[in-house]
Amino acid sequence: MRPDHRPALFGRVAWHAVLVVCCLLTTFPVLWALITSFKGPADVFSANPIPSPVTLENYAAVLSGWPVLPLIANTFVMSAGVALGQIVVAVLAAFALVELSPRLRPAILVAATVALVIPPQAIVIPQFLLATRLGWLNSPVGLIVPQLGAAALAVLLLVQHVAEVPRSHVEAARLEGARSGEVLWHVVLPALRPAIAAVGILVFITTWNEYLWPLLIAPRAENATVQIGLAQFQTEGGTDYGALMAAATLTSLPIVLVYLLASRRVTDAFLQSGLRT
Repeated sequence: MRPDHRPALFGRVAWHAVLVVCCLLTTFPVLWALITSFKGPADVFSANPIPSPVTLENYAAVLSGWPVLPLIANTFVMSAGVALGQIVVAVLAAFALVELSPRLRPAILVAATVALVIPPQAIVIPQFLLATRLGWLNSPVGLIVPQLGAAALAVLLLVQHVAEVPRSHVEAARLEGARSGEVLWHVVLPALRPAIAAVGILVFITTWNEYLWPLLIAPRAENATVQIGLAQFQTEGGTDYGALMAAATLTSLPIVLVYLLASRRVTDAFLQSGLRT
């Protein structure tokens, strides 16, 4: 190996070592939760990280005494509804900014970027009051519709993809007499399918983990979501950590499966967009 190649090799090795450490730090809580789910009550706080003996009592208790399927169904309906709604809003907004109002695009995208840093808790009170007056308590509509306003990230991602649609295709469609809706449906949407899938998965995962809004708008047990259901393991007598970790593992399986099937599209959506204005 030539001496001038050694610094570059050392830099690559050091960078990969940093990435490995970051991956380990990120996956450690997940691995610890999975291990804890196989421990008995007496071994949860033991110094030995390996469950001895391995027990399935926590999973049996969760499946027999906890409404796993209703909670997952409620959460799936909410997450799918929010993902679909935000995609519709983002696609229409992105197309309008690129094709109909290009001069306003920079200012609106700056406003969308600013909206990303505003915490959802800042507007939860007016949202709750409005949903209450509309009679949306304990309903799928109340869970879904107010969350459609948080589509800033979806708009930022899709604007760049719409702008990358070849102008020749759009102009050819307009020369043939296609109106804006036809251009969107026949030209832009087919080119956006990978980006739409990635954005939908991102919104789905984010909504699946939502806690505060479902807690406020759907307090009844039959309308509860996964995150609300997990709080049932915290009682006055303490937290049953083994059962809690088992329940968290079971309810995480659908979202983990969705992400594993489409993780490449999620990554490509961020890399290709770059959030440029």
